[in-house]
Amino acid sequence: MPGGRKDHVGKTRWALLPWEETELVVKVLMHGAKEYGDENWKEVDNAKVLYFEALMRHLTKRLRGERTDEKSHLPHMAHVIANAYFLLWFDNTRK
Repeated sequence: MPGGRKDHVGKTRWALLPWEETELVVKVLMHGAKEYGDENWKEVDNAKVLYFEALMRHLTKRLRGERTDEKSHLPHMAHVIANAYFLLWFDNTRK
């Protein structure tokens, strides 16, 4: 039979992710893990409010022209995405 067949219709298409940018988000998570501990973000009191505020601080700084966070030396937009991931996790787990 010439050419193989692999059924992929309806399956998650991970190759659509922009990998360099995804790696920057992972580096933001690593920076937080180094400072606070792995997955500490799940245990923060009033987390939904605090991570929304952190997301907005990074977004506002980026909108004002600042590209890189001075503490982590990583892009503000990577911090925005990391905080959005946290909020999505809380939303999905209903915590």
